[in-house]
Amino acid sequence: MRMKQPLVYVSRKEHFNAAHKLYNPNWTEEKNKEVFGPCANVNWHGHNFELVVTVKGIPDPDTGFVVDLKRLSQLIKERVVNKLDHKNINMDVDFMEGKMASCEILVVEIWKILEAGLPEITEAKMHCIKLVETRNNYVEYYGE
Repeated sequence: MRMKQPLVYVSRKEHFNAAHKLYNPNWTEEKNKEVFGPCANVNWHGHNFELVVTVKGIPDPDTGFVVDLKRLSQLIKERVVNKLDHKNINMDVDFMEGKMASCEILVVEIWKILEAGLPEITEAKMHCIKLVETRNNYVEYYGE
């Protein structure tokens, strides 16, 4: 009888600081303030974001790794964090151009970038991205 290979989930946490504004240009100033409140501040607002990327796979028999965490960290930093850290998400981040700068949209765009780059470093697959905006608010995305 052949033993089933264990599926293991591995996570890497990274941090970045960024500013954004939630604002729909098709709406009036009043409607933006009504819907987004202080997040529609004309002078922006910022967060100390926490990004947790979880991949899943079967551990390599030679290394015991699902993914080399140094390489995963490097991928996240090069393709995502370096583009977001100390930037204005609405104005400075190429992959957010023309998109609402909500955490919900941001996490989906981050997923696309990392999913495309993951095969370069591992056979593991994306499982989840958790983006923490504040102590009380975070979003999770599972690629669905």
